[in-house]
Amino acid sequence: MKLSRLYGGGAALALALFAALPAWAQEAAATAATQGTTPEAKIDSGDTAWMLASTALVLMMTVPGLALFYTGMVRKKNILATMMQSFTICCLVTITWMVAGYSIAFTNGNAYMGDFSRVLLAGFGENWDKPFTLGAGTDGAAPQTIPESVYMMFQMTFAIITPALIAGAFADRMKFSALCIFMVLWSLLVYSPIAHWVWHPNGWVGSGVFGLPGAADFAGGTVVHINAGIAGLVCALVLGKRLGYGTDNMAPFNLAYAVIGASLLWVGWFGFNAGSAVAANGRAGMAMTATQIATAAAALGWMFAEWAAKGKPSVLGAISGAVAGLVAITPASGFVLPGPSLIIGVVAGVVCFWSATSLKHMLGYDDSLDAFGVHGVGGMIGALLTGVFAYGPLTATTDHPQG
Repeated sequence: MKLSRLYGGGAALALALFAALPAWAQEAAATAATQGTTPEAKIDSGDTAWMLASTALVLMMTVPGLALFYTGMVRKKNILATMMQSFTICCLVTITWMVAGYSIAFTNGNAYMGDFSRVLLAGFGENWDKPFTLGAGTDGAAPQTIPESVYMMFQMTFAIITPALIAGAFADRMKFSALCIFMVLWSLLVYSPIAHWVWHPNGWVGSGVFGLPGAADFAGGTVVHINAGIAGLVCALVLGKRLGYGTDNMAPFNLAYAVIGASLLWVGWFGFNAGSAVAANGRAGMAMTATQIATAAAALGWMFAEWAAKGKPSVLGAISGAVAGLVAITPASGFVLPGPSLIIGVVAGVVCFWSATSLKHMLGYDDSLDAFGVHGVGGMIGALLTGVFAYGPLTATTDHPQG
């Protein structure tokens, strides 16, 4: 009896094993297939969430940050006009970027501008839920961990604030209709190609020329600040001085608005600089650290320089110094350590104080809100000192592993 039960149990076990063979074979085949193919790239939810937040922070820098900052520094009669300029530029450049700006800046094209494959954001519906590769098919292709729609939106906020900065140079003296036309044309013909030069893997500035490494501009010292500063200076020279300049009272109407605006710029700049890492990683943390230190150092540098030159510091000087520090650390933020960021901030605060006061009077131009003195000069300081203080491991690339 026991022997028959033993035989019966063995037969049942053998039958069960035989029945399971097809399932084992399928599982083995699936495992082999998985090992033989590369897993499909997936969106990193942490990186994407950080970039969405950064996009909102950078947009806040223009509306309401820059709008309040500039509004607080103009005369009472120009308050609404100045605020309207920032708001309108935000709307105009959004559509311009969607229609052609993004395609000119961030498609492959050639070394000087992109092609028109993304006009009206064509093709965005094809891989909307997958990460994209910037410069796909080029030697410097840069795979991302976020969808292209998020990258496009982040870069759109940069395209918005750059022309809005220019408006500070000609505040009080450009017709609204002329401003609208100028901003659309400047965004398409100047900003987008320069963004391609510096930030696209195929761009002639970013990829390097004559065997030299490309320019190190982490978050826009060249593309945003020097670009806007020079454009602002040219506008100020072409339009001439404001009526009553040098005779009428040009004092700011409400510096409380300007302080609120500068504070929003400071907070939003964390998205501007740390967001330019395009990931929630250590580089973003270093960029945020450098930004905070340089901003505080520049505010103090300007304040003490003004104290020494004029006998007392001012609220306008402190907030202007903070913005100068934010500008100067922009190209360096992801490439320098905390110590050098302190030096960059102090130098920017002192030199931008000189450029916004002495240099402006020496050259005789009327830069209403010191767009060139702060953004142009501050951007140049940051670009030069990035080369001096860049930390090798933070600037290393495949072609230049030592940085």
